[in-house]
Amino acid sequence: MDTLVTISAVSDSDNKAETAIDKAFAEIEKIDNLVNFFSDKSEISGINKNAGKKAAAISDETFEVIEKAIYASEKTNGAFDVTIGPEIALWDFHNKVKPEDKEIIQRLSLVNYKALTLYKNPPSAYLKKKGMLIDLGGVAKGYAADRAVEVMKKTGIKSGLVAIAGDIKAFGLRPDSKPWKIGIRNPRAKNKDDEIMATIGLTDMAISTSGDYERYFIVGGRRYHHILNPKTGYPADSCQSVSVIAKEGAVTDPFSTGIFILGAEKGIKLLEEMGIDGIIVDKDGKIHTTSGLRGKVELKGNN
Repeated sequence: MDTLVTISAVSDSDNKAETAIDKAFAEIEKIDNLVNFFSDKSEISGINKNAGKKAAAISDETFEVIEKAIYASEKTNGAFDVTIGPEIALWDFHNKVKPEDKEIIQRLSLVNYKALTLYKNPPSAYLKKKGMLIDLGGVAKGYAADRAVEVMKKTGIKSGLVAIAGDIKAFGLRPDSKPWKIGIRNPRAKNKDDEIMATIGLTDMAISTSGDYERYFIVGGRRYHHILNPKTGYPADSCQSVSVIAKEGAVTDPFSTGIFILGAEKGIKLLEEMGIDGIIVDKDGKIHTTSGLRGKVELKGNN
């Protein structure tokens, strides 16, 4: 997953907890091997190589992740788009390289989730245009957290936490019989004391946060970050961060990305319609929350 993964298990047996955690890590690694955008051996790579030629065979897991991604693409009207790969491939946030404008514009025609077809029997996926690329980076971490939790439950663990970067799934209660306390980062923190802007207690729920502060560089006073708007190919500029809370990480992960691109007004409206919760920090630093979170989120300091 190219990020830090932390797993906690509550148990009265060290061995039972360690076994569960090992199995959960193995499950995350399995998912990563199937859907890794940057690996030649992944099933996603097989779909991308066959774009415009033929459908590529995939496992049930990959089918399920793509299905969740298409659902998010449809519900956000393409603000989240599973076929964003051609644009993602242009940007290099590690080396702080901004692509040429003409390259970005040229590739926009290759981004269209409606040109991706899933077949159920046997499971396979087909991209209609040569050069199209699926990138499941916006859904795979949440899905993997869901799967890791399922594996832990099957080994008899009643309570725990799986955190894959900003995608967290909590189940059961902490040893003190309280919900797991999750901190939401201040996207413009200036020091250590300022790092957490809000906390929320979660049990049997997932939370995902998308922010413009994780992978970015600044050129000419403008912040270029990794959350790209599929309609423009450039970083979205309506929000600083979005946290979404729901039962499934495979929902919170893509919707935190899609709503970051939609912006606060449309984002809150969509969340309310879907009956899921969220906290949005808009581009001016103003905090917006869904009605279901009122009284459940503890805001820190003057935010």
